[in-house]
Amino acid sequence: MLAHLLMASLLLQTAGNPQAAKPPVASASISPAKDSDDPTALIKVKRIYVESFGDDIISKELQSMIVSSLVATKRFKVTENRERADAILKGVALEKTSQELHAYGEATSVGGASGGGHSEISGGGGTISGSSSGGFVARHMGTSDSSVNTETINEARVAIRLVNPEGDVIWTSTQESKGAKYKGASADVADKCIKQLVRDVEKLEGADPPGATVPASSTSHN
Repeated sequence: MLAHLLMASLLLQTAGNPQAAKPPVASASISPAKDSDDPTALIKVKRIYVESFGDDIISKELQSMIVSSLVATKRFKVTENRERADAILKGVALEKTSQELHAYGEATSVGGASGGGHSEISGGGGTISGSSSGGFVARHMGTSDSSVNTETINEARVAIRLVNPEGDVIWTSTQESKGAKYKGASADVADKCIKQLVRDVEKLEGADPPGATVPASSTSHN
């Protein structure tokens, strides 16, 4: 009987205080979103790991030229240890050879013509006499010269991108070339890609950092 009275007393206390019956609600924690478009991400890249472009000869050759161009900048270090890299350079390379036909033609022609005529009729006393003369000269000379030759064109195209350790793409470039004065198409296109990378980094270094305020100009009065 005593146990029933205690149970009834507890039920009455719970009904009188509805807040006690509700379990505590945990406060939700919201983590700030990651800024994947950090403009300074490219500036922070100092050590680069160059991933394989492919197993064919052309891809291996262009990959090697990309590595050489990176090292030549003296700005980046190329590492073969993927774990130590600040960014991973990935790319796709294409090289093709085509034939161009060139035809040249030249012709020279010289011509000339001349002509003349004369006639005369006279009469008197029932007698008619006449005379006529004429002539024509024509000359023509022509020469022609033509030649045909075939030129071999080597064209290279490379698309590369830099990816940070989290897998976000932070820079891309696509370049193509038919060769330069002192280098072939493959070497020229690799050089173009890395020069573009250096230009983009220098442009970011010269820009104002995000959120920077421009100081107001001070005016001095005499």
